[in-house]
Amino acid sequence: MISVNVQKQLGDFRLDVEFDAPRGVTAIFGRSGSGKTTLINAIAGLVTPDSGRISLSDRVLFDSSRSLPPRSRKLGLVFQDARLFPHLTVARNLTFGGRHDHDRIVDLLGLGPLLARKLADLSGGEKQRVALGRALMSNPDMLLLDEPLAALDAPRKAEILPYLEQLRDDFGMPVIYVSHAMSEVARLANYLVVLDAGKVVRAGPLAQVLSHPASVPLLGVRDAGAVITATVAGYDADDYLTRLTFDGGQISLPGHVGRVGQWVRVRIPAQDVILASQIPAQISARNILPVTITAIEDGRGPGVAIGLMAGQTPLLARITKASMRDMKLAVGAEIFAIIKATAVAPEDVGR
Repeated sequence: MISVNVQKQLGDFRLDVEFDAPRGVTAIFGRSGSGKTTLINAIAGLVTPDSGRISLSDRVLFDSSRSLPPRSRKLGLVFQDARLFPHLTVARNLTFGGRHDHDRIVDLLGLGPLLARKLADLSGGEKQRVALGRALMSNPDMLLLDEPLAALDAPRKAEILPYLEQLRDDFGMPVIYVSHAMSEVARLANYLVVLDAGKVVRAGPLAQVLSHPASVPLLGVRDAGAVITATVAGYDADDYLTRLTFDGGQISLPGHVGRVGQWVRVRIPAQDVILASQIPAQISARNILPVTITAIEDGRGPGVAIGLMAGQTPLLARITKASMRDMKLAVGAEIFAIIKATAVAPEDVGR
């Protein structure tokens, strides 16, 4: 477990953050200026808090009586820019901080063909894989990833995300992942901490935080939504659709998604969920799920967030107040959630 309680004044900005996160990937999410980088620098020892306590399991990194220097914290850092040594080969960059699990890490990150190359010959995604490898070879107790994909274009992000998923699943190492990209957070994290103006405004298991109607104003209309965990049930080659099953029913997604029997995560944005009081006839949307309304949260404008439960899986919809009034929606009502197959973007589907 990572336990964080830090206060830091930087000019007019004050960071005052407290949370306890379980083992796994903890995402720190927030808009620019919310305090994400200051927080991760405090954990890393690059910024000294004014007060508080930071511990990893039973090892204290900072409190009122001590502040371990960065080199003694046993943390692996990866930043937006890879911060590699341009005069060294990939092989020498990798082993600069150590050689722990060298062959396993090279294989995991697909770095074998790159070992003899210079940095000038690498793409942005390849450089970030080298930075990840170097951090892992230092044998850290935890990884700190500060927006590692922010400087990459969409194809490079798509290239590196599967490596991050495999790292999460194969190493089981605690990770703090800072990002303002919800698609990354939803694919990688199991715990979510939302920052705003230097404070924690919401924290908890990823699926619970994302799907709660009260999270909509905190995350933003475009980022609010739900994450479901489903199993690949089959692939229809004629229609180019993959069928997924979960405890709330079955959904179809475009393209070939995973292998039959494989578990996948799917992020479903709240703005892409349509509600109906009856099963509609002759509709183009492929996915219709029976759901129960669990919560209703009024927005500041014309919208309202509707918490839903499909089986034991929470979902979230955002509709207009006028629609809610016309449909006479209330907590406990049994209705139907409609999701277009093409509304789920490829970057919102992960292993």
